[in-house]
Amino acid sequence: MNKKLNLTMLTDFYEITMAHGYFQSDMADDIAYFDMFFRRVPDGGGYAIMAGLDQLIDYLKGLKFTDEDIEYLRSKNLFCEEFLEYLHNFKFSCDVWAVPEGTPIFPHEPIVTVRGPVIQAQFIETMMLLTINHQSLIATKASRIVRAAQGRSVLEFGTRRAHGASAAIMGARAAYIAGCAGTACAIADRDYGIDALGTMAHSWVQMYPDEYTAFKKYAEIYPNNCVLLVDTYNVLKSGVPNAIKVFKEMKPARMGIRIDSGDIAYLTRKARKMLDDAGLQDCKITVSNSLDEYLIRDIIMEGACVDSFGVGERLITAKSEPVFGGVYKLAALEQDGVMVPKIKISENIEKITNPGFKNLFRFYDKDTGKMLADVMTMADEEIEEGDEYEIFDPNAVWKRKVLTNYEVRDLHVKIFDKGECVYESPDIEEIKDYCMKQMDTLWSESLRFENPQTYYVDLSQKLWEMKQGLLAEHNTRK
Repeated sequence: MNKKLNLTMLTDFYEITMAHGYFQSDMADDIAYFDMFFRRVPDGGGYAIMAGLDQLIDYLKGLKFTDEDIEYLRSKNLFCEEFLEYLHNFKFSCDVWAVPEGTPIFPHEPIVTVRGPVIQAQFIETMMLLTINHQSLIATKASRIVRAAQGRSVLEFGTRRAHGASAAIMGARAAYIAGCAGTACAIADRDYGIDALGTMAHSWVQMYPDEYTAFKKYAEIYPNNCVLLVDTYNVLKSGVPNAIKVFKEMKPARMGIRIDSGDIAYLTRKARKMLDDAGLQDCKITVSNSLDEYLIRDIIMEGACVDSFGVGERLITAKSEPVFGGVYKLAALEQDGVMVPKIKISENIEKITNPGFKNLFRFYDKDTGKMLADVMTMADEEIEEGDEYEIFDPNAVWKRKVLTNYEVRDLHVKIFDKGECVYESPDIEEIKDYCMKQMDTLWSESLRFENPQTYYVDLSQKLWEMKQGLLAEHNTRK
């Protein structure tokens, strides 16, 4: 993403009309609390991966209405001049807390919390959702695909299938955080240091009189990294034999073949035998062609001989479920310095919000290091290690579990303090390393592709009682 691009006006228009309404109602400086959370893990998975925070930080640092923005808004003939002057002098002054990138996250947890003047806290909704939803979606999909590969490298090959330039770049970033080894996207390498990798297109082979000549010329130009695309004509009859001939003649330092069509399991088994019989045991095999976690899992089960996977459209678009579904909801207001919780009520239980200014704690087993449960609390609550802590099954509140031998960590990190960024973003390698370590803390039951175990996400007793009180109060008013 071009960090010089001012994205302040990349917002839903109703954010501006509401801001004007708050201004006209003398509510511009009223303090509000908003939470971002999501309701369901894509693909029926057991967890999601937090991503996109660094880009949200860039956006919040650069919030500024330009003269061009003000003139555009004036042209709509909807907004008073006093409001336009307010926007002209706008300076972000909110507090922001968030879960760090690379952290496994679960439904209904506040992954970003904002406290500040209601106009500001409300206005940033669109870009927050756009940024966090997109990258968390791609990181979650990439994590599934990387796990399916069972230690084999996964390369993000989706640039040409992405939904626009920013989606290609940020998608490559998110995929790398979640475990991909590299990308086909050159600008993602330039801007984020993600290894850009690639071989050739079928057109390279077609440009030469024959396949052998095309392969030999490529090997001459790239003697230290020669990976040949062998399915332009016939993988087993010409592609692999011609590759073997060139490898034996040119002796490149690193050699490999890529197969982009056909029965991957069958072709890779046959190709591996041909390469091994020729004494080319070091030659690697990469495959591509509309792969996802299920296809990768299946061809490995069928005995495919694959060293790395190139995954394109089904990763970069999260094709099986291309919406993350994060939402941004009002949780509280301040009146005379006192926090007043707010709740959204719906006939759909899933859409009832958790009110109040909250914190988020994660429990880990001291012996195994595995995650045990997450607990949302009121912001002024503390959880001390060593005490017994009782949690409820999220699917059956009558089922209880008592935690004893645990460590507890506060998942919320302060990002902005009164509009000033107080968080130093890790570099992408640190985020990726952190993500891999956090993935190791998940139980295998949560990692299943089908019917994973639901992870415990509970409310503290104090928060639960407050929520029940608000629900009861609403029922008496009906």
